[in-house]
Amino acid sequence: MNTTATLALVGDRSPDVVSHTRVPLLLEALAERDRLVLDAYWIPSEEAEAEGAVRGFDAVWVLPGSPYRSEAGVLAAVRTAREEGIPFLGTCGGFQHALLEYARNVCGLTGVAHAENDPEATDPLIEPLACSLVGHEAAVTIEPGSLAESVIGSARTVERYFCAYGPSRHLDTLRAHGLRFSGHDEDGHPRVAELPGHPFFLASLFQPELAGDGSRPHPMIRALARAAVEHASSRIAPPA
Repeated sequence: MNTTATLALVGDRSPDVVSHTRVPLLLEALAERDRLVLDAYWIPSEEAEAEGAVRGFDAVWVLPGSPYRSEAGVLAAVRTAREEGIPFLGTCGGFQHALLEYARNVCGLTGVAHAENDPEATDPLIEPLACSLVGHEAAVTIEPGSLAESVIGSARTVERYFCAYGPSRHLDTLRAHGLRFSGHDEDGHPRVAELPGHPFFLASLFQPELAGDGSRPHPMIRALARAAVEHASSRIAPPA
């Protein structure tokens, strides 16, 4: 019998966000093609502010759709997944806020901000990209020996974006505190981040949920599903 894992989909669900409309297709394909069964629940960003809102889930996926109605809620969900070893995937806005959470709560950069949420910020960690990636496809080079490489299975991939903001400063500080940037664009800008030592913590500025027509989930999404099922199995396994 297949183990069913629970998945928290964090974001402000909207029929106007293409990645949100892809989720049902992806969940169906994961179940049918990969026998990875996920019981998914949408958690709006305001509800994610509640203490332990994503605690008890087998995986957390922070989806695109920024600016979120509650930055604090999204950051709380990222922090819970990071600190409690819950498999985590952040895409587009999820990538941006994963970096923001790490900078504030691990690196001590308490004053950094997201320019989309705070345009007047004096120390934006996430700023408008010099060249918007809205609707673009671009190559990403993956670092050897990384989680991203083991998931994607290639040193280079072409991915779809729908994004106008990205990280610009304090990157060395994030690296010094343990965050790994494992994918870069052709100009060397970080496009994938991961957290070594965590069971599964992966984030990308690109949107893997937009790959293809949704009938064949992107390797990053399949990897999150596998990690979720493993997490669920470990919770229900009898003691040795």
